Amino acid sequence: MDLGLEGKSVLVAAASKGLGLATALEYAREGARVTIASRSLPQLETARQAIREATGQEVAVAELDVTRPEEIARAVRMAAGFGGGLEVLVTNAGGPPGGSFGDMADADWSGGFELTLMSAVRLIREALPHMRSAGGGRIVSISSVSIKQPIAGLILSNVFRAGVSALNKSLATELAPEGILINSLAPGRIGTDRILQLDGKRADAQGITLAQIQEEALKAIPLGRTGTPEEFGKAAVFLGSFANTYITGQSLLIDGGMVKSL
Repeated sequence: MDLGLEGKSVLVAAASKGLGLATALEYAREGARVTIASRSLPQLETARQAIREATGQEVAVAELDVTRPEEIARAVRMAAGFGGGLEVLVTNAGGPPGGSFGDMADADWSGGFELTLMSAVRLIREALPHMRSAGGGRIVSISSVSIKQPIAGLILSNVFRAGVSALNKSLATELAPEGILINSLAPGRIGTDRILQLDGKRADAQGITLAQIQEEALKAIPLGRTGTPEEFGKAAVFLGSFANTYITGQSLLIDGGMVKSL
């Protein structure tokens, strides 16, 4: 299938590792002009080299703290400069701190709001003029299955990722007449450092081993295994491609059947 991405300009936020990197790698495989953004310039350089070795494609890098509006504006400008415009945006941010309601002070709520929800708002706002100039575009927000089924101990993520999903659903109607499609991609248990970190916290809290936590988690997944970043990246690239011509305002779960909601 031709995904229509050859030569298209793509910006992927939080792309120095994990799901963002996996997504950027798949866009590069399709011949897109990819800009990867992250807070850590050394990690970005490592990611750029990994993408180059895997695909033969050159990518641009943009140092970006998604809680800083001026850095978001700069990253979008850099992507547009590298790609000759901007047709595809992948919003993404590292998850806010874990914890229950009683653990969170006002500063935690404010931080989660800026990191998770406002980063998506600002990235989309900056990208839209470029997509309009191009006559259309695609936006994919990397989210979580918590938008369908809240995850214990991740109250900030549960609340603000649901907000991003509501934002995208609202924007789908507003942007459709301009040929701009927007969707959320909700990972379940995918093999990243973030999952390992959360498993470790749960193991410590429950006084059991990491292996026990992981074994219990797999029991909830009908496919019986953790997903791979590559599997996630392929789904992200299709939704954010120009082969996708009729899917917008949707939330696609990549979870091996874990979430039981309809």
